[in-house]
Amino acid sequence: MAGKGGVGKTTVSASLARAAARCGLTTLVIEVEGKSGLATLFGQPPFDYDEVVLSPGGGPDGASDVRARTLTPDDALIEYLEDHGMHRISRRLASSGALDVVATAAPGIKDILILGKVKQLERSGTADLILLDAPAAGHAISFLRSPRGLLDAVSVGPIRTQAQDVLDLLDDPARCQVLLVTLPEETPVNELIETAYSLEEDVGVSLGPVVVNGLYPELPGLGTDPEVAAGAAGAHLLPGEGAELRAAAQFRRHRMELQAEQLARLSGELPLPQIRLPFLFTADLGPEHVDLLARTALADIEALTELPGTAAVGAPGAEPGGAR
Repeated sequence: MAGKGGVGKTTVSASLARAAARCGLTTLVIEVEGKSGLATLFGQPPFDYDEVVLSPGGGPDGASDVRARTLTPDDALIEYLEDHGMHRISRRLASSGALDVVATAAPGIKDILILGKVKQLERSGTADLILLDAPAAGHAISFLRSPRGLLDAVSVGPIRTQAQDVLDLLDDPARCQVLLVTLPEETPVNELIETAYSLEEDVGVSLGPVVVNGLYPELPGLGTDPEVAAGAAGAHLLPGEGAELRAAAQFRRHRMELQAEQLARLSGELPLPQIRLPFLFTADLGPEHVDLLARTALADIEALTELPGTAAVGAPGAEPGGAR
């Protein structure tokens, strides 16, 4: 999951995870930047490297678990060293700042530690679907480009092996796809289109559907004059209310027209399927909002799966074990 900062990647990650769970897929969401509001969206306390359950399976909808964890380069390095019999030096090495020194000498090493752990989780079959809440678009490109860069820089050894394994994951559309997230606004759409072509040309990763977040839902009656509507309902407006309501309706219509223009431009310049999520008029999103967005996403995903040759993340019947 990648996109410009502020487009709602974490909310989309939560919604798609819940959508997949409603289809019976056990889902693991991985957060890599350490400042996610993912736990809050599910009404849970903050989590760290250890895996937690954000939304338990069962219940009236028969959904599967949604689990989550944070990945950091230091924690991934500690686990890697401990798995290879170097328990005594692992934490001392990480706490000494040696990783920063190595990262300066070998750019991309921190990213490959995280991607290597994702690869390990994907291979282990720990979940039917893994969703990676990736860094913002600019860093996401360098993040996903790191395996190829390390292959060019390192000729032998475990780092090269790890980089090749990660590259094999990224290059296999049955195992890995990138879902780009945007808002229906000019700047985010511009950046998404640029990122999409960079990912395909420079990284070689397959792109899944584009998620357009924050769309104003259609409202009936926006063109009706408030005075007329009030009279039909047997109500009376206070002085000045009619003008305020007309201005609000005009703003809403104008905003929806601008969004429609960006949707059309996005479809024209980037011919990928779209999953469209509504703007929710609340400051504090919680589990009930995640469920609403999940149901909306599922409706679009189910429509996409009916198109010939189209597959969508988290759709019923989707191949398990993938990373997104």
